[in-house]
Amino acid sequence: MTQTLAEFLAPLKKAPRRAQVLAVLYFETHDGQADSLTSAEIRLALKRARVPGHAAVNVPDVLGKAGHLVDSTRDGGRHLQWRLTDSGNRYVSAYLPVEGDELEVVNDISTLASLATQISDPIVRGYVEEALLCLQAGALRAAVVFMWSGAIRTIQESCLAQGAGTLNAAIAKHDPKAKSIAKIEDFAAIKDVTTLIAARELGLIDKGEWQTLGENLSLRNRCGHPTKYTPGVKKTSGFVEDVVGIVY
Repeated sequence: MTQTLAEFLAPLKKAPRRAQVLAVLYFETHDGQADSLTSAEIRLALKRARVPGHAAVNVPDVLGKAGHLVDSTRDGGRHLQWRLTDSGNRYVSAYLPVEGDELEVVNDISTLASLATQISDPIVRGYVEEALLCLQAGALRAAVVFMWSGAIRTIQESCLAQGAGTLNAAIAKHDPKAKSIAKIEDFAAIKDVTTLIAARELGLIDKGEWQTLGENLSLRNRCGHPTKYTPGVKKTSGFVEDVVGIVY
C-alpha cells in the first residue's frame, strides 16, 4: 500500500514548521508526482494531511526564510514554484525515522541538520553538512573528522577577530617559534592544540571547555589517522554534543 502524506508527516507533528513545510515538498517531489509546488499547494497539502495548526502556518514566510534549503522559479505568472535543494533533502531526511539506527545518531543527525541552516560561513557549513552525510551513512570516523574541521575553523575565525597582534601575542606566549598569523589561511602552520591554547588565553573558552575540546581533538586524531580505531555511537554522540555546545 502506498504511504499517504498524512502518514509521512505523522512523525513530524512536533517538528519545527520549517521541517513540516519542507517535508511536503520532499514527499510530493521525491516520487515524481511533481517537480515543484507553490506555497498555496503546500498549504493545501498541510490541510489535507491534517497537520495540527496548519491554518496558522505562514508558508510563504517559512519558505522565504529557508535559505539554501530551497530554490524557486516563476511559473510564468505571479506564483513562485518551490523545490528542495540537496541540502533541503538532507534536512528533511534528518527528521524521518531511520530504521535500525540508534537514538543517539538520529538525534545527532537532527542537531546537525538544524545547525547547518544557522551557519553563515559556507566553508564551515560545508564541513557540518559533510559530517551530517557521514552520520547518515554510519561513517562515524569521517563524521568526527569533518565536524572537527568545521569547529576548529570557527575557533580560528573567533581568534583572528580579536586582532592579529593580540592573537599572535597569545600564540607566542606558548609557542615562540610559531608563524605569525595575519589571515585565516595562516593557521595551516599552527597546530590545533596551539589554537585551543590561544583561544583560552584570549578568553574565548574557559578551562573546562579547553580541556573538553582537547579531549575531542584527541578523538579526532585517532579517527583521522590510519589505525584500527573506530568510535562507538555513544562516543561520537558525546563528541557532537561537546563541539556543538562549546563552539556553536
